[in-house]
Amino acid sequence: MDLQNAFQNLNWLAIIVAAVSAFALGGLWYSPLLFSKRWMKETGITEEQTKNANMGRIFGLAFLLSFIAAFFLAMFIGKDAGAFAGTMAGFMAGLGWVFTFMGISYLFESRTLGHFLINSLYSVASLTIMGLIIGAWQ
Repeated sequence: MDLQNAFQNLNWLAIIVAAVSAFALGGLWYSPLLFSKRWMKETGITEEQTKNANMGRIFGLAFLLSFIAAFFLAMFIGKDAGAFAGTMAGFMAGLGWVFTFMGISYLFESRTLGHFLINSLYSVASLTIMGLIIGAWQ
């Protein structure tokens, strides 16, 4: 891979939008509409703990990490992928790498299947959507 050309051909707006999509999906995924109550039960985190957390720091770093993930996914996908290839690349990265390695960690940490599925499937969904955005936005 020619990294200089790959870096120059990045669509930075697509990367930013992809990062925002993962951040927005996380807001929905871990909200009362979907999995917040189950996630809190699985992690042992209480509502009081969430109210006392430094949410500016958490959200800021979460967005930064989403941006980094979108950047590397864009480097992986390349400039001529298209929507389908981008979507499949994101899905395969999520399922093939993130899901499996989180599974290994969760096994050794004796975490519950529910906790694993909530967190790992968020990653799969986020990377799939990011791949679609990056692949389609050529």
